[in-house]
Amino acid sequence: MAEWGAVALAAGAGAVGGAMNALAGGGTFATLPALLGLGLPANVANATSNVALLPGAGASVWSFRDELGPVAGVSLRRLAAVTFLAGLVGSTLLVVTPSRAFDLIVPWLLLVALVAIVLGPAGAAWLARRVTIGRRSLFVAQALLGTYGGYFGGGVGIMLTATYGLLAGASPRALFAPRTLMLAMANAAAALVFITTGLVRWQAGAPMLLGGILGGWAGASVGKRLPAGVVRGWTILVTAATTAVFFWRAYG
Repeated sequence: MAEWGAVALAAGAGAVGGAMNALAGGGTFATLPALLGLGLPANVANATSNVALLPGAGASVWSFRDELGPVAGVSLRRLAAVTFLAGLVGSTLLVVTPSRAFDLIVPWLLLVALVAIVLGPAGAAWLARRVTIGRRSLFVAQALLGTYGGYFGGGVGIMLTATYGLLAGASPRALFAPRTLMLAMANAAAALVFITTGLVRWQAGAPMLLGGILGGWAGASVGKRLPAGVVRGWTILVTAATTAVFFWRAYG
């Protein structure tokens, strides 16, 4: 592919990925295939994608700043700290261990997320009647998702939406701001590790990063005006497609 064509592909994928992350998550599924198509090895493509989407997540957080607030009574500062530390652990695991085993597990995690989102408030109410959900459950879930976000991150925004929906009984629209902040924290931790270890390829990462900023800002701006029902429908659609892609990738 010609040099300018590669730049345009990377920038366009970054814009789409940034917008997807702002709306429902799953931005990795726009950026990772583009980087693989440009000839990057899988682990390098994953690291480059993560770093490229970080500024877009930051732009989305800034756009949603007025909507930031506690999740199930837990401050976002504490959840963000847990996410960042877990993200460091997950990204370090990616650098030092093979990913095949985890690839086989990811589709099942996404399937659980899909079921949780489809059940929605009714599922959260059913669970609340049978299980006592305290802050410890939220911190444990956040640590696991932060580790996954640092390790790979594909679909982590979707998983956050599903987890918060079940543990806090919140709708996908109400979770735009806290979910996007947690994505940014996991990405920031992973970026620190990936840049330090030299896994990022800036020839593709730089234009993708610029596209991600534009897409993250635009996606957040659009998301503010969308009705809750539209957001939930879009989230289910993205989750289902993401789950299918990961099952095909792991077992196809």
